[in-house]
Amino acid sequence: MNGRPRAVAAVLTLLLLAACTAPGGGESKRRWSPRPGTAWQWQLDGPIDHGVDVPVYDIDGFENDAATVRRLHREGRRVICYINVGAWEDFRPDAGRFPRSVLGKPNGWAGERWLDIRRLDVLRPLMTARMELCRERGFDAVEPDLLDGYVNDTGFALTDAHQLAYNRMIARLAHERGLSVGLKNDLGQVPELVDEFDFAVNEECAQYGDCASLTPFVEAGKAVLHVEYALALERFCGQAGRRGFSSMRKKLDLGAWRRPC
Repeated sequence: MNGRPRAVAAVLTLLLLAACTAPGGGESKRRWSPRPGTAWQWQLDGPIDHGVDVPVYDIDGFENDAATVRRLHREGRRVICYINVGAWEDFRPDAGRFPRSVLGKPNGWAGERWLDIRRLDVLRPLMTARMELCRERGFDAVEPDLLDGYVNDTGFALTDAHQLAYNRMIARLAHERGLSVGLKNDLGQVPELVDEFDFAVNEECAQYGDCASLTPFVEAGKAVLHVEYALALERFCGQAGRRGFSSMRKKLDLGAWRRPC
């Protein structure tokens, strides 16, 4: 029997597998998840600096279009979509869709107010639309910010049970769209949520002495993407490295500047 049909079929199979696993490879791709120690860049302000030699970029989902994501994919990067799921932002294009009844106290950032996460009926379609934005623009994963309203003065009587229900909803919405999802802070609920989130994003666990709370992620083979703002590198890089974290120092504006461990 002529071997050409088999050879052609083998090539087509390899091309299909490559499309399923490469960055931006399509709907059928296996959900990507960063491994412990994966280097990353986190930039939420200013034009994206493509010159950082790391395999993962975490960028704002609203402010960066599909062309930006495609370029990062062509450069061999995976791309995480930053969205705020715990607070209303008056500067977002969907701000008018949030009823006043779910808007709580200001959270300390200009134009932002805490959301009443008990109202899953109201927030589910709004957050679904934000997840769809990330999916449509070709992102690989989502960083949903402010998943810890229950430990803040939001203006609502939020409990840990409300937060668990909300965070699990957010994880499901991401997974249903083929996106991996990171647990942002919320260290008190890591044991309950480590199996439902694909990685963690943390700010300042070294400064506040609670990095040990994140070790279940590393033990599960999932990255902890970690930043400090105030501490010098020598104050946290040693322990971060021993824990298997992906750590760097950033400025609060989260521009392009970074100092990795």
